[in-house]
Formats: sequence, structure tokens, C-alpha cells
Amino acid sequence: MDYLEGLLLGRLWSDTDFENRRHTSLFILYGIFVDLLVVYNYLTGAFNGWITGNFLTKIIIFVVLFFLCPAICFGYYRMPIWGKIPVLLVQLTKVGALTLLITAWARPKLSVSFGDLQDFLISYLNKTLEQFTAKYVDTAGTFATVLGVISGGVYIVVVVVLIVCAAILIPGIVFCVARFLQYWYDKLVSMLVLSDFTDK
Repeated sequence: MDYLEGLLLGRLWSDTDFENRRHTSLFILYGIFVDLLVVYNYLTGAFNGWITGNFLTKIIIFVVLFFLCPAICFGYYRMPIWGKIPVLLVQLTKVGALTLLITAWARPKLSVSFGDLQDFLISYLNKTLEQFTAKYVDTAGTFATVLGVISGGVYIVVVVVLIVCAAILIPGIVFCVARFLQYWYDKLVSMLVLSDFTDK
């Protein structure tokens, strides 16, 4: 329960030390989860309305809950369990809206249809190896093909690794930025408006 409170509310509104511990693996897992949603929709077309559609609705939900967060959460640590659960559900809805905003941004990046994916990859592979081989024709002679395949293969591996890393890290970074902005907005409201109602 403490872990969930720390994740959804942060240290300002809960009495956990979640923010004082490292949670690198959590944000990596979050990135993987977002990627799985995008890939699942790409492969099956399922949940299309949730993952790719209603972009404006997701923004409105996230923004409204972002600005209402202090009013919703300021008394959380004094609430009984039956009062805490709705607050956690609201915060979970905000995280869900942010997650679906990321998927709605990321999904259109996969512009090649699944049916054409194999042809696209083969074409990209052949084109890349040909380009690298052409660079060595004048200098390496008969070894141009070997050098082209090796250097082109390394290039492709690096590109794939960078794409995978970006796909995992970007959602985690967006999540961290949203938490950072939420914390300082909540802190400001707490100091200027809610100081008479909270001792934090």
C-alpha cells in the first residue's frame, strides 16, 4: 500500500519515503508497458479508440486532474481507508490518461502496416548494406562486399539498439517530468492556498 501511495501521490501527500529511494527499474518497466500497448495495438488493432483515439479527451482528463490534484489529495494521509481508495483511483486515472497520451503520440510513428513490415525490413537491410558496400568499392576492391556487410550490419544493430532504448526511456522520462511538474505545482498550491489545512 505504501508503494502504491508513493507512486501515485508522491511524498507531498502521502507519508511514505517513496521519493527518497531509487526506482529506476520502475520507470524502465513503465516504458516497456507503454511499448507493449503500442505493439499490441499495432499487431492486432485492438483498443484502437483507447490507444490512438480521443486525444483531446485524454488531454482534458489529464489537465483537469493535474490541477485538481492538491484539492483531491491534501488530506489523504489523515483519511480512513474507505476515503483513500477513491483518491488513489483518481490518481490512477490521471496516470492512465498520461499513458494513453503517450501511446496516442507513439502509435502513428509505426507508419508501415504489419502486412508490409517484412518487405520494408528486407528493403531497408538491402539498401543499407548496398550503401555501405559502395563506400568501399574504390578502396577495398574485392573485399568491398565483406567490409560493407560488416560495417552495415554494425550500423543496423546500433540503430535497432537506439530505437529500443528510446522506446523504453522516452515514456519513463515523460512520466518523471509529469511527476516533477505535479510535485512543484502541488507544493506551490500547498504553500499559498492550503497552508491552513495541511501541516506539510
